[in-house]
Amino acid sequence: MKIVIFGASGKTGSLLVDEALSAGHAVTAYVRRPESVKSKHPSLKVVAGYLNEKDKLRSVISGSDACISTLGGASLTKHNTAIIEGIDNIVSIMEEEKVTRFIYLSSFGAGDSRKYMPQPFRFFIADIMLRIPLADHKTNEDRITKSQLDWTIVRPGGLTDGTKTDHMKHGSGETKIKGSLRIPRSDVATFLLDQVTSKEYVNKSVWLFD
Repeated sequence: MKIVIFGASGKTGSLLVDEALSAGHAVTAYVRRPESVKSKHPSLKVVAGYLNEKDKLRSVISGSDACISTLGGASLTKHNTAIIEGIDNIVSIMEEEKVTRFIYLSSFGAGDSRKYMPQPFRFFIADIMLRIPLADHKTNEDRITKSQLDWTIVRPGGLTDGTKTDHMKHGSGETKIKGSLRIPRSDVATFLLDQVTSKEYVNKSVWLFD
């Protein structure tokens, strides 16, 4: 399949690129700086561009089978308007080009998953520490869920650089979280790629833990 990955140079995005290439997919990595993508795989195409360059976005989205976003802001205190605008552009162009499958990496605590967080984590993490990033995710989620796409929103717990476990717990219904809220990025990358062909969570938001 032809997969476009936005955020391909990030920690989770780079793992996703490697997973997709290893699985035999043709991957287009859309990044600001092409040198940030280390892989030199023959099935990888790296395109340099910004999220407000609609013609460039259209050039990579058109003819693809699926798009995956692992975009995320680095600031805990400032809204990332570039990513919010970028997600809106990506969704709009996907609708216009009839590319329907979109997987969006969000975070546990965004949207209705906030109420599943146990106290005092909900207060300190969702309401204080990650308030701005989670608000940005909710804005993006609202745009995606109102679209005409076959979307899946993935909300993992705290991302770590730990060893891959393949012991993921996931679901789209109500849940009570017990124990660790963390999960290795490598497990998340695997789950994101699996959603490209899976219909289990189409038009659903998924919580994801180890």
